[in-house]
Amino acid sequence: MKLHELNQRSDNKEIKLNEIYAQFTKLLIELEKRELPDEIVVSINKNIDEINSISNIGNELRKQIKHRLQRIIKLLEKDLKLTPRNYYRNMWMSLGMAAFGIPIGVAFGTSLGNMAYLGIGLPIGLAIGIGVGDGMDKNAFAEGRQLDIEVNG
Repeated sequence: MKLHELNQRSDNKEIKLNEIYAQFTKLLIELEKRELPDEIVVSINKNIDEINSISNIGNELRKQIKHRLQRIIKLLEKDLKLTPRNYYRNMWMSLGMAAFGIPIGVAFGTSLGNMAYLGIGLPIGLAIGIGVGDGMDKNAFAEGRQLDIEVNG
């Protein structure tokens, strides 16, 4: 089954809209190179058709494209374990700060008797999260599960 094409809109002058549009198009080009199951292709085509049916241009279109892009990426990751570059690094960066950084900061603050040291844990958690996520990204690349695009939030 073949993926539908995203309608080109030549009248948009917004830089952010053009960037997210280019990311979506690049994702579709990258997915064309892979053999995808029919149910995944149907779901992606449904998202493409919804974007093509939006008539207004501007902020609403940008939000819808971004939403559909994130939805497709989650679908690919959940069902096929396909991820864009730095997907796990970006995800684990915030998880590392929340799951590791805050408890480490609380431990520092409690042990030193001053909760002003709470902030010390955040960069430590950030580094842990980036390390874990980068390792997962390298593993995905080695297994051939990484798409050759980077999606910027």
